[in-house]
Amino acid sequence: MVTSCSTNKAVLAGFLTGSALTVLATGLCCYLLHEKATTQADDETEQESDSALQPDIVEGVDGLIGNTPLMKIRSLSEATGCLVLGKAEFLNPGGSSKDRVALNMIRTAETQHLIKPHIGSTIFEGTVGSTGISIAMIARAKGYKAWIVMPDDQAIEKYQLLEKLGATVEKVRPVSIIDKKQFVNLARERAATFHDGEATGYFADQFENEANFNAHYTNTGPEIYRQTAGRIDALVLGAGTGGTLSGITCFLKERIKHLKVFLADPQGSGLYNKVKYNVMYAPTEQEGTRRRHQVDTVVEGIGINRLTKNFDRGRHLVDDAYQVTDEEAIKMSRYLVREDGLFVGSSSSVNCVAAYRAAKKLGPGHVIVTLLNDSGQRHLTKFWSDEYLKSQNIYYELKPEESVQDFVC
Repeated sequence: MVTSCSTNKAVLAGFLTGSALTVLATGLCCYLLHEKATTQADDETEQESDSALQPDIVEGVDGLIGNTPLMKIRSLSEATGCLVLGKAEFLNPGGSSKDRVALNMIRTAETQHLIKPHIGSTIFEGTVGSTGISIAMIARAKGYKAWIVMPDDQAIEKYQLLEKLGATVEKVRPVSIIDKKQFVNLARERAATFHDGEATGYFADQFENEANFNAHYTNTGPEIYRQTAGRIDALVLGAGTGGTLSGITCFLKERIKHLKVFLADPQGSGLYNKVKYNVMYAPTEQEGTRRRHQVDTVVEGIGINRLTKNFDRGRHLVDDAYQVTDEEAIKMSRYLVREDGLFVGSSSSVNCVAAYRAAKKLGPGHVIVTLLNDSGQRHLTKFWSDEYLKSQNIYYELKPEESVQDFVC
């Protein structure tokens, strides 16, 4: 009886053990099969993902132009309660927003068969610097020569950059646009009289060339619209040729009906009065009051005392204008470095002063967009030089305790 009982217990134990081992083996087998299937699926997904990858390579330096970031300027946003955004155009390969214009003018000339590369064709332009630098860079990349005519009172580093890019640089005395020797007029004359075998001379004519407007209407404007998802309350821009302001304004106002556009104009320029009162006039036009022949300001790149075709194209869409003094522009540039680590040039500083004013006018909660046209690196010997500013009696120190509301009127 005892033996039978023991035998039954052994059988039962063996049965239970075998069952447990069977279950364990089955579970392990299922787990391993699942892991194998999962691994195979992951491998197949990864292979599919890899096969879907496409190369992301741009063509030459001209492929680097555009699609610049739109950044929040923290200090101005916090000071106003608005979202103040600056489009970082200084990140273009030539260092400014003028890369867009130069590229489109050259492409348009090629399309119209006005120039051919690699035969000595030369692009002529009259400029205060940035457009010339962009033309010199793109001309070199595409097989052309560049001849740049400039006033002789610009920042030295602009001439140096042009020369390093292989451009011919012709410096002339600043004179009125009615003078045949004015830098734009002289560039036009040089292009018209250029002859070198099959090579042709092409006058880019950024002030009147509609390719300037088109560069911003077809590229910069759409970029801003996409980057903000169309949520913009104000656009604030300076103007020289007027192509940037008109091109972006025309594109955005077609899509954002409530958008307000503000011109940022340096002292000595007549555009402020043209927008405000429809009269092209600046106080420095009075006899004996002007210190410089073009625009009486330390700011370079914006401000003008004539109406260009590019500016006039979008002028009717500009809602208001702000005039910015040299003191405000100089202090804003130092303020942006102190508060944001943002090192910008003179026209960008003017834009930021006007952007602050627009934000204060509209009130908290609005989105303000402006352009950071170039960096301070090409303004070291003038706008960013304390020694130069002191020699011209236009030195303004930003004191440690000064905030933006202390120096922007």
